[in-house]
Formats: sequence, C-alpha cells, structure tokens
Amino acid sequence: VQRAEVESGRRRARRRHSRHPRGAGCSRRAGRSGGSAGGRAEAGGRGAVVGSRRWRWHARQRCLAVIGVAHPGQFQPGQLQLRHAVDVDLAAWQRTFRINVEGTFLMCRAFVPGMVASGWGRVVNLASIAAKDGNPNQSAYSASKAAVVALTKSLGKEVATTGVLVNAIAPAAVESPMNAGTDPAILARSQSLTPMARMGRADEIAELISWLSSSAVSYSTG
Repeated sequence: VQRAEVESGRRRARRRHSRHPRGAGCSRRAGRSGGSAGGRAEAGGRGAVVGSRRWRWHARQRCLAVIGVAHPGQFQPGQLQLRHAVDVDLAAWQRTFRINVEGTFLMCRAFVPGMVASGWGRVVNLASIAAKDGNPNQSAYSASKAAVVALTKSLGKEVATTGVLVNAIAPAAVESPMNAGTDPAILARSQSLTPMARMGRADEIAELISWLSSSAVSYSTG
C-alpha cells in the first residue's frame, strides 16, 4: 500500500509539474539527492516536494493510519480451516473472529478518535467477497468478513460528517501466502465467479486502498 501511495503522489506531482514548470528542475535535483533539495523544490513549485524527506514523511503518516486500521492480521499458510460449518470447532471459530472482527474493531477504536479530532481520516477495512457469497467450507471466515462489512457500514454512518470516511473492500481470491494451502477447488470456484477469470494480485488491491485513503475520495463512506 505504501508503494502504491508513493507512486500515486509522484503521478500527481508530474501532472502538477506540467502546470508549474518552475518546480521541475528542483524536483529532479531532489530526486537525485534523495531529498536534500526538498526545501528548494517546495519553493519552486507545489508538486516538487515529491523527492523530499518531508513528502515521504507525510506519505508514511497517511499510510500508517490506513494500514493500521485496514488489516490487523491474517492466517499463515495452511491455517485456514476448510470444513463444513457443523464440523468447525469452537476454538477455530473464535480465533477467526478474534483476528478478523475483534482486531478490526480494536484498530478502528484506537485510530478513529484521533482522526475525528483532526477533522480528517480515511479508514479502509479488508473484507472479502466471501462476506457476500458465503464460501462453502469457509463458514467462519465468511461470517467474520460479513461482520467486518457491517462494522464498516455502522462506523461510516457514525462519523460521516466529521471528515472521516470509512470504507471496506471485498476482494475475491488473491495470490497470497494465505491461499497457498487453500483447496484448489475453492480457488477454481472463486475464479469462475470473477469477471476477470483469474486471481487478483496484491498490488492491484493496494492501488484501490491507496485511492480510498486519499483526498480524491470525499463523498463515499460506509
């Protein structure tokens, strides 16, 4: 997500440079020097701070809020139990909810008050297409992700007028370590329901999170 955020900032800066050519030379110097020309670049043009340490600090601060709230943790390869709902043991069910639901709730509770106090914030929670479809043999995972969606909707309504937007994304199957031990039949089913007919990539998800966590989104919440 941080790489996507940084690259998005660079693209915005390049567009601004075309309108503010005075800053272009400073930006090039800042890029070559690893940020030492940041002060000069900022004076030369609005978009020229991309190469500066100050710009990277702001990018990291914004990413911190997004990543921290987005996803508190996930399973290791092979730990996602694939069982009929009536065969899932209570400990496994509770662990799934502790990670996906309680973790998301606790991170929101930790970060959102500060966002509200500052008058600006973006929360992006990670749900799953399983929240809508209810994947067979993944009842605990599907139910926990549905809870994340419901939490997102409620919190989004609660803080809608404070400058803090709360959204969730619900990807289908993504190439990740978590899916290394997933039953191939389940992955095949997921791909068959996906218009692109393939698994997603982490960088594609990161781009969407980056956009939802930016100032470009000012109306959509919950």
